[in-house]
Amino acid sequence: MQLDLSRLGETRSDWTLEEVAALHTLPFTDLLWHAQSVHRRNFDPNAVQVSTLLSIKTGACSEDCGYCSQSARYKTEVGREALLDVEIVLERARAARDSGATRFCMGAAWRGPKDREMEPVLAMVRGVRELGLETCVTLGMLSADQARQLADAGLDYYNHNLDTSESHYGEVVSTHSYQDRLDTLAAVRGAGLRICCGGILGLGEDESDRVALLQRLATFSPHPESVPINQLVPIAGTPLAGQKPPGAIDFVRMIATARILMPHSHVRLSAGRSAMSDELQALCYLAGANSIFFGDRLLTTGNPDTASDEALFQRLGLRPEAASRATG
Repeated sequence: MQLDLSRLGETRSDWTLEEVAALHTLPFTDLLWHAQSVHRRNFDPNAVQVSTLLSIKTGACSEDCGYCSQSARYKTEVGREALLDVEIVLERARAARDSGATRFCMGAAWRGPKDREMEPVLAMVRGVRELGLETCVTLGMLSADQARQLADAGLDYYNHNLDTSESHYGEVVSTHSYQDRLDTLAAVRGAGLRICCGGILGLGEDESDRVALLQRLATFSPHPESVPINQLVPIAGTPLAGQKPPGAIDFVRMIATARILMPHSHVRLSAGRSAMSDELQALCYLAGANSIFFGDRLLTTGNPDTASDEALFQRLGLRPEAASRATG
């Protein structure tokens, strides 16, 4: 189909699959030019939002996500750890803030939290917010009441990725459905929370699955405020350990297309960065990525250390973005 290039950069939630496919397959230099143009109209092109991610409860998850080292169904090197004490979490948050992070993200390996597990998490959210950091959690599936509790505690963002297209989702996980994911996102939005929602490349999907994932994200109204684009980190013992990683150009295409489709969202260059060259990361920033995780570890997988990121930022003339709100 003929793509109306004059509309690129508009905030829309009516993107069709055909339009997204046409955008995604533009000549590479044209796609990057449009992405950079959209990016500059909406963001400081040399500022990158910096988050730190901490696993607050690790391992023994009942779900069978084929990429996940924390599933109890697979034999991996990740053991079972109880929910961290609130004070330990706050110590890590202080260290993240002092290292330059403006957002602190907390992840728990649950299908969804039980009601008795909510209170310590709510205390973590309140405490991290008092440190002046933006707060984000990922706890699995939520009820509407649990989402409201998190909102009342002052949570800023809830992370719940769609991972891939709806048609491919059953190849990745069987213990919950795509609709379960959408229901949690609806509960989060209903509580007035902002959303962090993206996907993973390298799950055995094809280009049509990637286009369908982007189209689904871009038809949320409003768009997710943060859109993490992850590259699969293969974990020995998981069903997807042998998957071939996406090509570098294919990965940059996803970043650029996401930037154009969701012009006001932070597009996060997320998991898999430790396997990326500086040159690939630079292309991703050029394509509109403007958020990363600082620190040498994500939930259970490696990440470039802070010194490496700071050195790359200096070479590229990038700087951490200031926090979007001040808290007590």
